[in-house]
Amino acid sequence: MAQPTLTLSSALSDLSTARVRAHRDSNEIVRKGLFVLEQKNGLKALGGDIWDFLEQLTIAALDIGQVELADDCIARLEVQFPKSPRVDVLRGMRIEAKDLGLALEYYEHTLENDETNAAIWKRLIAVLRQQNKTERCVKELVTFLDTFYSDLEGWLELADLYASLNLYTRSLQALSHALLLAPQNPFHALRFAETAYTANDIPLALCYYLRTIELIDSEEDGKETGRRAWFGVKLCTSHLSRTPNLPSESNTPPVQGKNLSALEVLATERLSSAYSSTANTKQDGKVPGRKEVLKWLGQ
Repeated sequence: MAQPTLTLSSALSDLSTARVRAHRDSNEIVRKGLFVLEQKNGLKALGGDIWDFLEQLTIAALDIGQVELADDCIARLEVQFPKSPRVDVLRGMRIEAKDLGLALEYYEHTLENDETNAAIWKRLIAVLRQQNKTERCVKELVTFLDTFYSDLEGWLELADLYASLNLYTRSLQALSHALLLAPQNPFHALRFAETAYTANDIPLALCYYLRTIELIDSEEDGKETGRRAWFGVKLCTSHLSRTPNLPSESNTPPVQGKNLSALEVLATERLSSAYSSTANTKQDGKVPGRKEVLKWLGQ
C-alpha cells in the first residue's frame, strides 16, 4: 500500500505526537525528520520545538545506524546548549555506536563531574548490561534507585535483571516498588503475577492475576493483558485444586473451596469466550490458537 503524501504540516504533527507518546519508530522518525530538514522553512516551522526535534532525530538516527545524521543534529545542539546534560547523553549514545568501552569511560567521567545526572547514570547502566557485567549493573542500579526512588523504569529494569538471574524473590521486591509508583497500571500487576507464578508462589500469583483483571479499564483496551491474566487464573486455580495446601513464601492465604471452584469455572468461561468462533478474528476468519486452547480447556 502506498504511503500517504507527506507534507510539512503532517510530518511535524506526527513527530510531535511521537515525542509526546514516547513512540520510537526510528525509521519513520528519520524519514519524516529528513523531510523536515529538506524543506526551506522546515526548522523555522518548528518554533520552540526545534531542539526537542533534533534530540528526537538524533536518537532515531543512532537507532538505525545513520551516524552522520546524528552527528549533524548533535553539532547543532552543542552550539545552542554547550553544557547541557541532555546533550551529554546524546554524545554518550553517539560513542556507544562506536565503542561500548569508550562510552562507559565517558559516562563514568561525566558522573564524576555531576553525579546528579540521572540520564547519564541510566546510560551507564544500559552499557553495563550490554556488556553482560551483570553484578556491577545490579549494584549501580540499586545505588541509582536509592538516589532516584521514583524512577519507575529503573525498578522495572532491576526486576528484570533479578529475574534473569533466577532471583525471583528479589524481582518481586523490585516490582512491589513499581506497583507503589504506578498502582493503577495493569501490566505491572500482570508482570508481578507472572513472576510470582514462576517463583511457585501460586496463592500470591492468583491474587495479582485477579488484581490485573480488576485494573483493566475496558475489555477492548486491555484485551491481551486480560487474556493473559485469565490464563494465569486458570493455571493457578487448577494448580490449587490439585494441591490445595501449597506453601506460599509470601504467606498469602490460598483461595479454597467454592470460591476456588467458581474462579476456575469463570476463567474457563472467559477463555472460551475469547477463543470462540465469534471472537475478534483475523482476515481468514480463524481465531489463532483456538483449537489448542479449547483442547486445553477440555472443550
